[in-house]
Parts: sequence; C-alpha cells; structure tokens
Amino acid sequence: MFPNEFLGYAAGLITTLALLPQAIKILSTRQTRDISLVWAIAMNTGIILWLLYGLAQGDLPMIAANSLSLILLMLILGLKLRYR
Repeated sequence: MFPNEFLGYAAGLITTLALLPQAIKILSTRQTRDISLVWAIAMNTGIILWLLYGLAQGDLPMIAANSLSLILLMLILGLKLRYR
C-alpha cells in the first residue's frame, strides 16, 4: 500500500466517522428538526457522485469511504423523512 492510499483511508475514515454521532443522536432522540432536508439530499447526491467517480478510477480508499458515508447519509435522510 502506498503512502497516498494511507492518506485516502485516513481522510475517508475521519469524514465517515464524523457522520456517526449525528446518526446516533437522531436514532436516540427521534428528532431531526435541526437537519436540513436540502442538506441531506445534497450530501447523498454528492456522495453518490464521489462513489461513482471512485469506481471509475478504481480508487479503493474513495470507494470504501464513500460507500460507508452513503450508508450513514441515507440513514440520516431516511430518518429525516420519517421524523418530520
């Protein structure tokens, strides 16, 4: 593994884990009033595009990070829609 891949994995891990506290808070409080629906849709769209780009480039750190981020962001969006 090259040093650049380590940077990619580290960046992906940090940005993906940054979504986890928000998802946990929503699950525990069942409140999403402070989450913007436009933000949640835009973030899901952006992560899908980054994932597609990573797949096209064959960039494993980008694919892994964006796959996990997409799962968390889809959860947040789904909960936003459910707890309106």
